[in-house]
Amino acid sequence: MPNKPYQIIKVSNLIKDGKYEYFEAGEGTPIIILHGLMGGLSNFDGVANYFPSKGYKVVIPQLPLYTQNILKTNVKSFAVYVKNFINYKGFNRVILLGNSLGGHIALYFTKMYPEKVCGLVITGSSGLYESAMGDSYPKRGDYEYIKKKAQDVFYNPDVATPEIIDDVYATVNDRIKLIKTLTIAKSAIRHNMAKDLPKMHVPTGIIWGKQDKVTPPDVAEEFHRLLPNSSLYWIDKCGHAAMMEHPDEFNKILEEWLETKAEHKV
Repeated sequence: MPNKPYQIIKVSNLIKDGKYEYFEAGEGTPIIILHGLMGGLSNFDGVANYFPSKGYKVVIPQLPLYTQNILKTNVKSFAVYVKNFINYKGFNRVILLGNSLGGHIALYFTKMYPEKVCGLVITGSSGLYESAMGDSYPKRGDYEYIKKKAQDVFYNPDVATPEIIDDVYATVNDRIKLIKTLTIAKSAIRHNMAKDLPKMHVPTGIIWGKQDKVTPPDVAEEFHRLLPNSSLYWIDKCGHAAMMEHPDEFNKILEEWLETKAEHKV
């Protein structure tokens, strides 16, 4: 079970600022959090509750996964969107934290704009191993199948609440969102990072669930091997979304890494 329930990031909490919509809390070094393909901003409630009181400004933009032109529905274009958002906010250098597709976007952003990044944290990230993004799925209309897929994301299937399952079910039964989901999945395969990672020297924290079925543990080992300035941390009895299943342990690891590894030259 999750250590404790977190309920703070709701639609009513989001700031609508021009073309951007985002959550923001705290003051200090910016931590820009990038959510995944089927993940909402609320997946990071634990981080958003904890770090604003620790000298960080937590910012979680709503990524335009389903609202951009189909030609801009890809990892590279999302990285450019994040760059434009960071410039719009007036941030010089930031810490990036991404889960799943969000981790992949953070990696690609770091490849393109390393001067903007003083620290990178990935958890359950795509970028090397992409079966996660669309292997045998989605089966539209099959609620029990979608429920099983959602539960498989977590070590403890109970973390997949009815609300989470309903959101995934609604997404795969929306024709436009389904097309864009598959487009993003193909983009993730095209934008494999294996050749780029050895050239990326930004301090990188890799926080991974030991029982992640979506991006298995050997994916984390490969990221650690290829990224020259990386540290690898494991969370036991944990699947693909460590910040949801074990928020307290995730925050402890992240705080330790931020204090000892991130450059903080903002």
